[in-house]
Amino acid sequence: MASSVLLKRSGLMKSMVNSFLASRAYASVAVGTDLISAAPDVSLQKARTWDEGVSSKFATTPLKDIFKDKKVVIFGLPGAYTGVCSAQHVPSYKNNIDKFKAKGIDSVICVAVNDPYVINGWAEKLQANEVIEFYGDFDGSLHKSLDLMIDLSSALLGPRSHRWSAYVVDGKIKVLNVEKAPSQFEVSGGDVILGQI
Repeated sequence: MASSVLLKRSGLMKSMVNSFLASRAYASVAVGTDLISAAPDVSLQKARTWDEGVSSKFATTPLKDIFKDKKVVIFGLPGAYTGVCSAQHVPSYKNNIDKFKAKGIDSVICVAVNDPYVINGWAEKLQANEVIEFYGDFDGSLHKSLDLMIDLSSALLGPRSHRWSAYVVDGKIKVLNVEKAPSQFEVSGGDVILGQI
């Protein structure tokens, strides 16, 4: 009985992964894309407490303020408090922050389809909020504009971001890495993009 349950579970996991891979629509965004033009009306929400949100009148940050005249490394991930994101993805950037700064990177940014309050709590828990800028894409507008959304309802997450990374200079993508499935962590880590700058 236990072995049949285990086989069913492993079959379900294989089915989920195969579904992710089969439904993977590669991003319409590519090297050379101007992020500001690709998502002209998009603003992100800087990670903050609820009280900070209220006092700022729930201010958002336009993409041009994030990317214009700057060298930025940005990485997107499925969500705060999830396994690979917490254990591998964010630490791969946090642990390399001095190397990014030595290469002239103005900011390292993490973005996820979460609200800025959850992102803030997660960044504090990871002790990464002092070295990485965290932004929420609460309605997925950035990721939709870049065709980097994926439906993770089968994992009870709903619409989320693919796992990805980019090196952006003055709004233009110079390097772009997108994982084949959100559970994979092969091409979007800090070590990888550090070698591509």
